[in-house]
Amino acid sequence: MTTIESLRSTETHIGVVGLGYVGRPLAAALSRHFSVYGFDTDERLIRALRGDASRIRSVETCRLCDMGDHLTADPAVLRKCSFVVVTVPTPITADRGPDLEPLRSAAHTIGRNLKPGCVVVVESTVYPGVTEDVVGPIIARESGLEAGTGFHLGYSPERINPGDEAHTLDRLVKVIASDDRRVLELMGAVYGTITAAGVHRSASIRTAEMAKVLENTQRDLNIALMNELAMICDRLTIDTEDVIRTAATKWNFADFRPGLVGGHCIGVDPYYLTYAAEQAGHRPQVILAGRRVNDAMGDYVANRTVDLLRYTRGTAERANILVLGFAFKENVSDVRNTRVADIVRALQAHGARCSIFDPVADPDEIRTGYGFQVVDDVTRRAPYDAVIAAVRHSVFRSMFPLEVIRSILVLDCPLLIDVKALYDGASARASGLRYWRL
Repeated sequence: MTTIESLRSTETHIGVVGLGYVGRPLAAALSRHFSVYGFDTDERLIRALRGDASRIRSVETCRLCDMGDHLTADPAVLRKCSFVVVTVPTPITADRGPDLEPLRSAAHTIGRNLKPGCVVVVESTVYPGVTEDVVGPIIARESGLEAGTGFHLGYSPERINPGDEAHTLDRLVKVIASDDRRVLELMGAVYGTITAAGVHRSASIRTAEMAKVLENTQRDLNIALMNELAMICDRLTIDTEDVIRTAATKWNFADFRPGLVGGHCIGVDPYYLTYAAEQAGHRPQVILAGRRVNDAMGDYVANRTVDLLRYTRGTAERANILVLGFAFKENVSDVRNTRVADIVRALQAHGARCSIFDPVADPDEIRTGYGFQVVDDVTRRAPYDAVIAAVRHSVFRSMFPLEVIRSILVLDCPLLIDVKALYDGASARASGLRYWRL
């Protein structure tokens, strides 16, 4: 098995398999201290990273450019690596079950190109048992080597939060786990090199796998509670934001806000936990209830918009609506699994015409991935019957102050739907807007 000294001397190499939003910053951080190869099957991505990493947002662009030929779509480079980290996505299927196909494919590739004695660390989010019961056996079959002797397994769940400039990789506690003490110490040395926050040695790989799905499931449930609170407050004509600010004066209040839960983590990971629970003979109740609430929020926002349009103009049919923001969360470009799409689809089903404006997301990804209209100049389709501020992008505060919102809406009854409380409600109403928020 390799040592931290050989890795630091660049006699041996580290491989990062999967150069998505997790793998890119990890490869960049590791390459400051070790010889690193970044591998991804997407040749277009590799060309973009080699040629102009600035096109790939939220990464250490200069460092990735410097890696040059060490960014590749050739799996043979893994034969040079004694420490391989797997950061491929783990999505869900159409019926909301775990989709391990990307992870299985990565395991097959690693197994076919495995260097004897290599340490393979999985960072992808999985349910307990996947690293040892799925990944390990695939690598063993492909390589002809035995786990624990011919190669070694570890798990270190990713904690990357896209768009979060405070909780960056170098400031996060890194959870590490392995059933081999030597592997655990090596992982501690490798990850301890790139994070000042230190490492936490988990009791077992399964414990670390469970901890990861718990982290996002807990957040999902807290948001679900706030979403249900918002629906109750709406019926009682109480402002949700005022309620939360008041409750937050208590020292142990968990300060969460209602909103759309999309993306590839919080809206996905709870299904990995519920799958594991059902496989163990337990039917989860609370977790699935929270998922139902959050999955329905796009439709809820759309239906409330339709109700208000019927009040302001008699019908939602042929209403001209501007949707500000399409990414799954604020200040990120990623549109995968965005719940804003639910709002647009529901409004279109009522006969409304929706135009989407998102200066952070890639308009081509919105058009090709969802088939929705995207505008680059919001004034062209004005006036609008309603504006929906769907995503709390920071740039919207300067681009769309209330006076601009007012100027692009119809004169007689301008409607602003503020999903994430981007605007101050009292100021919006004082400016003559009919204002609604979760």
